[in-house]
Amino acid sequence: MNGKPLPAEIRPIREADAESYRACLDRVARERLYLAFTEAPSAAEAKFFIKAMVQRGLPFVVAVDPSDTVIGWCDIHVPPDNPLRPGFQHAGQLGMGLDESWRGKGLGTRMLQVCFDWAQRIGLERIELQVYASNSGAIALYRKFGFVTEGVRVRARKLDQHYDDIVIMARLRPPQANNGG
Repeated sequence: MNGKPLPAEIRPIREADAESYRACLDRVARERLYLAFTEAPSAAEAKFFIKAMVQRGLPFVVAVDPSDTVIGWCDIHVPPDNPLRPGFQHAGQLGMGLDESWRGKGLGTRMLQVCFDWAQRIGLERIELQVYASNSGAIALYRKFGFVTEGVRVRARKLDQHYDDIVIMARLRPPQANNGG
C-alpha cells in the first residue's frame, strides 16, 4: 500500500444510518445490474431491517465517506429461529453493495473481512450468496474469500430483455465442537 489511508471508514451500521443506507441501496439498485431490487425498499422497511439486524447482533457494516455518508454495505442475515424449520441457525445469507465511484478501491474486501470476522465470533459456519453470472468482479472477490459455486440457475433473471444466470455460492467453515464431542 502507498501509505495513504483510504478516504472511507468501515464500521458497524447504526440505526441512525437508515436514510443514508437506503439512499446507497437505491443508487446501486437503480443500476439494474447487481441486485434483485431495481429500487430500494421503503424507508420504513430499511429501518426495520437495520433495527432487527442490530438487535440480533448480526454482521452488518457500512463503508462511509469522510462526511459519514454511506457508500457501501455488507451484511449477513440469519433468518429468525423458527421451531417449525429448525436446523438453519448456523447459516447466513450475504448481501452487499458499493457505490459505483468507490468500486475497485478495496472497500469490498475490507467490508467482507470485517463481516466474516464477526460471523466467526458469533458461530456462523456457512455463508451463502447469489450473484449474477455477469458480475465477474464480485465472483472473483467471493472466490478470493473461499466461496465455491454450488449451482447455477440458468436464465434465472430476464430484465430489460437480457437474461442472466444466478450463481449460487457458499463459504463453509469447519463445524464447531459442541459439548457432545
